[in-house]
Amino acid sequence: MFFDGWHDLGRILIVGTLAYVGLVFLLRVTGKRTLSKMNAFDLVVTVALGSTLATVLLSKSVSLSEGMLGFALLCFLQYVVAEASVRWEWFQSVIKAEPSLLYFEGRFLTRMMKRERVTREEVLAAARNQGHASLDEVSAVVLETDGSFSVLSGDAAINAGTLASVRPADPDWRD
Repeated sequence: MFFDGWHDLGRILIVGTLAYVGLVFLLRVTGKRTLSKMNAFDLVVTVALGSTLATVLLSKSVSLSEGMLGFALLCFLQYVVAEASVRWEWFQSVIKAEPSLLYFEGRFLTRMMKRERVTREEVLAAARNQGHASLDEVSAVVLETDGSFSVLSGDAAINAGTLASVRPADPDWRD
């Protein structure tokens, strides 16, 4: 239970080192986008890579070559999806969510907050995390496609350009 023998420990050291080196090599070859967290699909790939590494390390029934094939398949699929997203806008709309405006010019946009299942306290926490002591300093809060919050400060007119692709709750969101 606490120690099954040196063979198992040696396997973990050798296979773990080789799997790690192989994964680092694949990540360098496939580029920075493979581990980005730009959308939900990117997050799934990152978690799946970690899960695959853990399985290769700890499961005797999964060989190093099977694990490396798993890494390569995940990296390839992530590359294909990212490439298709860049080439075809319709595909991007299927894969990626749109950022959502939750707070703008002194108003919480409650319809969007309900749609996105975000509470007022979470918006306030996002402002605090960005160093704002008061919402008077904040012009907009956006829930990004990766689930993070962007807090824009200063005049809303100055920041309007960065809000161009952000989805408001509905057409009359400014009332």
